[in-house]
Amino acid sequence: MSETAAKAPDAPAPTGDANRWKALVFIALAQLMVVLDATIVNIALPSAQTDLGISDGNRQWVVTAYALAFGGLLLFGGRIADLWGRKRAFVVGLVGFAAASALGGAATSGAMMFGARALQGVFGALLAPAALSLLAVMFTDAKERAKAFGIYGAIAGGGGAVGFILGGVLTEYMDWRWTFFVNIPFAIVAALGAYFVIREPEGGRNRNPLDIPGVLLSTLGLVALVYGFTRAESDGWGDTVTVSMFVASAVLLIAFVVTEAKVKAPLLPLRVITDRNRGGIYLSLGIAIIAMFGTFLFLTYYLQIVKGFSPIKTGFAFMPMIVGMMVGSTQIGTRLMTRLPARLLMGPGFLVAAVGMLLMTQLEIGSSYASIILPAMLLLGLGMGTAFMPAMSLATLGVEPRDAGVASAMVNTSQQVGGAIGTALLNTIAASATTAYIKDHMGSAASKSQQQLVALEGQVHGYTNAIWFAVGMLALAAVIVVTLVNAGRPDTTPVASGEGAEEELAVPVVAH
Repeated sequence: MSETAAKAPDAPAPTGDANRWKALVFIALAQLMVVLDATIVNIALPSAQTDLGISDGNRQWVVTAYALAFGGLLLFGGRIADLWGRKRAFVVGLVGFAAASALGGAATSGAMMFGARALQGVFGALLAPAALSLLAVMFTDAKERAKAFGIYGAIAGGGGAVGFILGGVLTEYMDWRWTFFVNIPFAIVAALGAYFVIREPEGGRNRNPLDIPGVLLSTLGLVALVYGFTRAESDGWGDTVTVSMFVASAVLLIAFVVTEAKVKAPLLPLRVITDRNRGGIYLSLGIAIIAMFGTFLFLTYYLQIVKGFSPIKTGFAFMPMIVGMMVGSTQIGTRLMTRLPARLLMGPGFLVAAVGMLLMTQLEIGSSYASIILPAMLLLGLGMGTAFMPAMSLATLGVEPRDAGVASAMVNTSQQVGGAIGTALLNTIAASATTAYIKDHMGSAASKSQQQLVALEGQVHGYTNAIWFAVGMLALAAVIVVTLVNAGRPDTTPVASGEGAEEELAVPVVAH
């Protein structure tokens, strides 16, 4: 007791907020809802498209409208959380997300659906960084922080796969509209819980005026980048609009960096990303997500089209990955995070996931689920769960409390932009490999059944070609982590507390 008293002046509330574990339940619930929403709609999309009369050319907007708003506004959302207070931003984000979900579920036209998805993205961009930065400022003890981020990391990684299962169940047994309505109880419970339970530490607000040029340049730059990749998927890399989007994105984002270096109160203080640990985390996470998201899509198509699985069976086929993520995050990551440097968890984690991907390059039409997909998914889940967990924690570790929201937003931005790039890039690689295969082999197919077989073989050939690319991306993520991330164990590093502790510098914090 006397020891604690002696520590009190230097380290206020070393164990964090009294309600922190209750708060974690509501924060995790909100995170699950946001991550789940990125994939749950994919399985419901064919039914929604038919009901609302959306054309094939426009159906991508159900996914793209969400990705553009979410990816483009995340930095702004993180800064608003720092300005307003994270609790308020979190609750407002949840209420708005529930309202947008109700609108999507009640949609009577394609335009109404696209609008609802964009609104979900807007409120998701406010909610996601607020959730992660609340964790960062509420859990200040290293071991507890490891547990909290283990749970959060497992949900952030596994939520997408849960979306496939839930999407399958709701679409098959109820109606596609329930893939939207299901968000409402999640949001209400999380918002009420957060309102009554969360008490944000004092002294963590950033009351500087909003950097309007930074908001405009970053939002437009990220939207142009995400849209460029989406266009490339549907219209090709040489398309005039695709090329102009990439050029516009480069110009806007360079202008954003120049502006942030000059303005007095930047939207994204460059000290947040120039720290080599955080920079390495953002970059490696984005690259790993590129590999993951594209593969989710191929596996869904492979299981449903090639193997003839129903939506529900497809969803449950992803279960080994969720189990792997939970074990990697809460058992391996949490237990070793306070004993090993982050790079020694993240590097091997990405490599284990790459081995899982490597197994999937062996897929053929006749491959059995048990011999290839099951072990591949387990390895993928284990590796990504182990890597995600220290990544989530280290990305907000050592930042000053007033930057916690924007540092959290950068984690989400690298995930969202990585997801959008991954889906477009890997799809394009797969499509061109499939076309080339069919062109080479269709001539020798005499009967209609042989032609159908060549078409299916072509699809699987396309998927495996793209999965080889994903293996390379995961290996690259591992190299980036081992090269750039040089932080010691998180228990020797300052954490974002109410006072912005700076006593030990195992994570170098870039000064003003």
